[in-house]
Amino acid sequence: MKKNTRNNILIATSYSVILIVGMFLGIKFIKDQGFGVKKSPSLTANNSAKLDEILHIINGNYVDDINTDSLQNLPIDSVLHQLDPHSVYLPPANAQDMQDNLEGNFEGVGIEYYMLNDTMMVTGVIKDGPAYQAGIKLGDKILSIDTATVSGRNLGKDQLSGRFRGKAGSGVNVLLMHSGNQLPNRVMVTRGKVSISSIDAAYMLNPETGYVRISKFGANTDSDFSAAAASLKAKGMKKLILDLRDNGGGYFSAATGLADQFLPENKLIVYTQGKHEPRTDYFSTGNGAFQQGKLAILINENTASASEIVAGAIQDLGRGIIVGRRSFGKGLVQEQFAFDDGSALNLTIARYYTPSGRSIQKSYKKGYDAYKHELDERMNDGELTGDLTSFKDSLEKNGGINLSQPRKPKTTGGIQPDIFVKLDTIGYNKFYSNLVSKKVLSDYVFNTLTNKYSQAYIEQNVNVFTLNDLDFKDFIGYLQRKNVTIDRFQLYNSKTVILNDLKALLCRYYLGDVGYYRAANQNDNAVKQALNSLQ
Repeated sequence: MKKNTRNNILIATSYSVILIVGMFLGIKFIKDQGFGVKKSPSLTANNSAKLDEILHIINGNYVDDINTDSLQNLPIDSVLHQLDPHSVYLPPANAQDMQDNLEGNFEGVGIEYYMLNDTMMVTGVIKDGPAYQAGIKLGDKILSIDTATVSGRNLGKDQLSGRFRGKAGSGVNVLLMHSGNQLPNRVMVTRGKVSISSIDAAYMLNPETGYVRISKFGANTDSDFSAAAASLKAKGMKKLILDLRDNGGGYFSAATGLADQFLPENKLIVYTQGKHEPRTDYFSTGNGAFQQGKLAILINENTASASEIVAGAIQDLGRGIIVGRRSFGKGLVQEQFAFDDGSALNLTIARYYTPSGRSIQKSYKKGYDAYKHELDERMNDGELTGDLTSFKDSLEKNGGINLSQPRKPKTTGGIQPDIFVKLDTIGYNKFYSNLVSKKVLSDYVFNTLTNKYSQAYIEQNVNVFTLNDLDFKDFIGYLQRKNVTIDRFQLYNSKTVILNDLKALLCRYYLGDVGYYRAANQNDNAVKQALNSLQ
C-alpha cells in the first residue's frame, strides 16, 4: 500500500472525527455559481414528476448529448447510472455534510474523539472552540452526553457522531473525567460555529523549504494558503513543497484561487467547456502569495479534480515540478442543483482543460479485471513495486475497496509527474493490514505510548525522536496480552513501517495534524525526492 494512502487510513481508522465529515471522491468538484432550487426528487421508481424534473435538468445542462427519451421509464438512480460516474444524487444529510465540509465550518463543539476500551477519549480540541473554552482537554474521558451514557456501551460511530452537533447557542451537558482525576466533572458546553482550516499542515522542513499539506479545496483554501505562506515566509521560506496527495478535489474557485497564488498576472490557469456551457477562461491576477520561490507539487493516484487543475497549470506553465505518481484523471466540472427538501443533484456540465489544452479525464471500465488491469499497468510503468497481490489485499481490507464490485480504473488520463516516485509495498503485508484495520496500532498508542512519552518530550524532540527496539518488544508484549495471533515473519518484515506509524500517531495525538506530517514526512520518499529536486 502506498505510504500516503496508508497514512490517511491510519488517521481514519484511529480517529472518529466529529468535526470534519467525509467527502465522496468524484462529487467534490462543484462549480461555484449559485445553486438552483428545485422540487425534491427521491430515488424511487414510481414518482414520474420527480423523474421528469431530473430529466429536465439533465436535458438542459448535461455536458454531452444524451437521449433522455430512452430514460423515461427508468428509476432515478438508474437514470444517473447512464451518465458519468460523477453525476450523483445526494440525500439531504449527505448534501449538508458535503457543504459543511467544503465551507469549512459547522455548528458543534469542536472536538475529536476515539473509542478506547469502550470509552470515549478526547484526542483533539480545536483551539478557542466551544469545547476548548469550556475546559475540555486532550485525554479527557467522556462518560455521558446530556442524558446518554456513551462509554462502556460499545456504541457505533453512527450512534455517537451526531450527539455534539446542534444549533449554535444551544447547550450540551458533558460528564467527563479529566486525566489524573479520581472523580468526574460535569461541564456545560455552548455549541457554536466551528471553523476548520483547509490547510492540514504548514511547517518548515529546513531553513529554506516550507511544506504545506492540503487535503480538500474548500471555500477558504486560497485565503488559508495565503496566511500559511505569509507565516512560513516570515520564517525564511524560499522554496515550497505543496502536498496534494489524496486530495480528491472541492470547489472549482478554490482550485483557480490556489493556482493564482503561484503565477504572475494574466496566465491562463484552466478553461471549461460543455454542450450547454461556452468556453470560459480563467486567468491569474498576479496577486499571489508565492509567485517567486521554487515550487514542487506532490501528487498520487488519488489526486483528483481540483487538485489536478492546480498541478496541470503549474506543469504546463513551467512554474514548478510535479513529483509522485500519475494522478486520478478527473477532468469534469459539476454544478449542484438543490431541492426543497435539502437533497441535491450534482450534475456534470462541462469538461476542463489545462493551459496547453489537455483534457486529463480518464476513461472508465467496470469489473475486477479492469481494476487489476490498472494495477498491472502501474506496475509496468514502474509506479508500483513489491507484491501486487498483497497490495490489492491491503486496498480491499483497509481502503474499503471491494474488487468484486464495479470499479472505475485508470487506463488513460491524469497528470503525469515530472519525477516519478515508485510505490513501495515492502512491509505492507496481511498481518500489518490486520493491525491497522483492527485499530491495534492506535490502541497501543493511547494505552501505552501516551503514558511513556510526554507532550513536552515530543514537542522538543519531534525531529530526532524515534521508537526503538525496546518499544517494539513492548509492542509485541501488548499484542500477546491482547491475544492477537502473531505471524512473526510478517511482523518483523513490517517492523520499520509499524514503528514509523506508531511515532506518527503519537505525534498527532500531542501536536495535531502538523505533528503527524512532521513525523511521517521524515521517511517519505516523495518528500525526499522533492527536496532534492529543489536544491
